[in-house]
Amino acid sequence: MDFDLAMAFGAFLVAIVVGMTGMGGGALMTPMLVTIFGVPPLTAVSSDLVAAAVMKPVGSVVHLRRGTVNLDLVRWLCIGSIPCAFGGVLIARALGDGQDVQSVIKVALGVALLIAATGLAVRGYLALVDRAAHRVDDRRTAAPGEPAAMAAPHVKARPIPTLIVGAVGGLVVGMSSVGSGSLMIVALLALYPMLRANHLVGTDLVQAVPLVVAAAVGHILFGDFHLDVTAALLAGSIPGVYLGSLVSSRAPGGLVRRALAFVLLASALNMFGLSNAALGLTLAGVLVAVSLIWMLLRKRHGLTAVPTRGEAREPEVAGSDRQ
Repeated sequence: MDFDLAMAFGAFLVAIVVGMTGMGGGALMTPMLVTIFGVPPLTAVSSDLVAAAVMKPVGSVVHLRRGTVNLDLVRWLCIGSIPCAFGGVLIARALGDGQDVQSVIKVALGVALLIAATGLAVRGYLALVDRAAHRVDDRRTAAPGEPAAMAAPHVKARPIPTLIVGAVGGLVVGMSSVGSGSLMIVALLALYPMLRANHLVGTDLVQAVPLVVAAAVGHILFGDFHLDVTAALLAGSIPGVYLGSLVSSRAPGGLVRRALAFVLLASALNMFGLSNAALGLTLAGVLVAVSLIWMLLRKRHGLTAVPTRGEAREPEVAGSDRQ
């Protein structure tokens, strides 16, 4: 019983981060189950996906009501992701039972976490570039009669590339439970740079519902689904997501995203079997190096090396919307 309560509390903490950032469920929840609670990787992936299938529809309904969903993109993403998510489960199971499949999934999960962390870094840089551009625009004087803001650009779906993104994302999600949020958002941002952030998040969240459901069904049938683990995740995740959503409007999104990327990196390195000493030294080195690089990038784009209080109040176009 104590084990289940501790797991529920861990899920609660992770879900707060998910509610604040709109991403990171599989990328944080599954490593937590594996590294802290000793849950076998395949069991962790299966239980996490089933829990996510219960929670995902809530946020998607909100975005559908607000009209921040590109249904054309959702359709092409789902065509690729649904069968591949189910197939990812079969591939994981076909690799074999016991230690072999657990080791392969653990490495695959580490790779997926590294990709997710890199994606968050890319999103942060794009937000920095966009913020710098907006500061330049704000210095210009608008001509008389010039509209204050332009309408959102129309985004036309590119079927084949979008289908491929969905297929690759679905395969990764089916095998590791990571990617329905972070990986897919980064891929969509690269494929459709003109897509507004709230439409980006809303579109990704809606397409993630059938994707996660397909992967969850596959893991229930062929994975290593444990009802007690899933129940503990849901008990902590539902109130955690709600609480995180309440505070998301006041939390500095850029800071939360950087912290999330750091946690993803730590989780990935742990999956690769680094010792505690090596892990600590690596993370410390990364923290120092990234901080210096970030200050240089800010200076390069005409911003101060350290964000000012006035800048902190500005919305981040590439990451301000929440799922």
